[in-house]
Amino acid sequence: MNINIQDLKKKIIYRSAYRGSKEMDSLLGSFSKKYVNILNKEDLVCLSKLMDIDDENLYKYNQGLKTTVKINKNKITKLFRDFVYKKI
Repeated sequence: MNINIQDLKKKIIYRSAYRGSKEMDSLLGSFSKKYVNILNKEDLVCLSKLMDIDDENLYKYNQGLKTTVKINKNKITKLFRDFVYKKI
């Protein structure tokens, strides 16, 4: 499958900012904006897959809490787990 990297970046930014809950819009949106332009194609695909996980489990994972779904460990999940959202 041939993925256009610019289209993938746009999709990630959009999906991360319109999650459905304000908290995850802010958390995942700021995370994506920080990293989207420095990630390689493989990492962008991992980030896109991470966004398939529901908001509650993503939030719990970011906070270091137990999730009800298995989240595969990789560079992106580590970056997300270590990411601290700072409200401006």
